[in-house]
Amino acid sequence: MSVKIRLTRIGKRDDPKYRVIAIDSHKRRDASALEQLGTYDPMENPAKVTLKKDRIDYWISKGALVSEAVAVLIKK
Repeated sequence: MSVKIRLTRIGKRDDPKYRVIAIDSHKRRDASALEQLGTYDPMENPAKVTLKKDRIDYWISKGALVSEAVAVLIKK
């Protein structure tokens, strides 16, 4: 099972919010996640990002791949 750390969308139509999740790479975007690792709210000024760094490091150490969008959030 290959795991990816990526975003899943939550929120209303004109109010996007995202969760950072660890999920099997073969599942759909909104499928059930293995673990929730943080949130991202791009509508706030500045954008609000909360991440569980220790859990992200754990999943990366287990071989999880990080999506480009999440990699940008981690750098912030």
